[in-house]
Amino acid sequence: MRLAQKLAVHVVGAGMILATLTPQAQTPRKVNVAHRGASAYAPEHTLAAYRLALEQGADFVEQDLAVTKDGVLICLHDPTLERTTNVEEIYPDRATTVTWEGKTVRAWLANDFTLEEIKRLDAGDWFDVKFSGERVPTFDEAVALVRGRAGLFPELKTPEVYVGRSVDFEALVATALDKHALRGPRADPKTPVILQTFSEVSAKTLAEMRVGVPVVLLIGNAAGWDSVDRVRAWKGVVQGFGPAKQILLDQPDFVRWAQGEGLTVTPYTFRSADTGRFPNVKAEMEHFLYTLGVDGLFTDNPDQFPRRPAALAKLGPLSAAWWPASLRSPVGILDPHRAKRGPTGAQRGSYRPQGWPYDPGISEEARLTCP
Repeated sequence: MRLAQKLAVHVVGAGMILATLTPQAQTPRKVNVAHRGASAYAPEHTLAAYRLALEQGADFVEQDLAVTKDGVLICLHDPTLERTTNVEEIYPDRATTVTWEGKTVRAWLANDFTLEEIKRLDAGDWFDVKFSGERVPTFDEAVALVRGRAGLFPELKTPEVYVGRSVDFEALVATALDKHALRGPRADPKTPVILQTFSEVSAKTLAEMRVGVPVVLLIGNAAGWDSVDRVRAWKGVVQGFGPAKQILLDQPDFVRWAQGEGLTVTPYTFRSADTGRFPNVKAEMEHFLYTLGVDGLFTDNPDQFPRRPAALAKLGPLSAAWWPASLRSPVGILDPHRAKRGPTGAQRGSYRPQGWPYDPGISEEARLTCP
């Protein structure tokens, strides 16, 4: 019998493949999330970065979502265009006053431009001239590229900038998932989706909508997250947390608190350019994954993600409690026959079950270190 038919995999919260705890200790499958694509090697949120992330074995590819003037979801980390495109050159007179992350600035807000206008911009040259001509992708384009090869991990980015602009962010995202059959009874089993947001309001709105895919609450500031009671209060609203990695270094008990409530922990951001006290990014990820015990992580360097293949053999039986209804088999638990091996699964032992960040600071450094 194929191993895929023997394993029942459990995807919860930040998309971590977890065994339901049994009296015997279970070892989770750790999940590699390509942060803005393989953004250490290619310009963030371009198809080049997403394509490279897939080649490097990412389990999920992250998209930060923004909304154009004509209501199209695009993949862009900042709500403004000037950091990662040549918008100042192409549209020098189109800057406006924008308030985001607590700071009011003159900038080129993406929501002031149509998709056609944004597609004129170069989104690659700022990173390296060899990427000249890369464009800001739509979410539709990201789905088309990633579909069937990895999961999608979209963030509802900086919702505060759309106040008063007639943008229903959560509804737009839900409509996009429906358009691509990424939620509900007909959801694509080969393309799991997890939503993420720093906004507690958005997280609660998604829960009220019964959006049908896991939602992760991102945490940029440790204030108030110093007890299991605060963690427990989010049970049933979100399925996992994405804390800044320093929070876990300062408060490692957070992992135990969250996992004890059935919630996953997926910290950010791990990059070769900033490894702190660790000798390299692989060693840093090893510490978080296998010492602190997080379920997965966001990394600019998906090729450096440290796998421990033996852990796959220890996945155990699971409960249906955490699954959206569309993910359950007729008998009420995940049908292991629906677990799909990805295109590189023979090399990576990668199984693809169905169903499957508004930043903490205002400085350029903060923008570069958040999901």
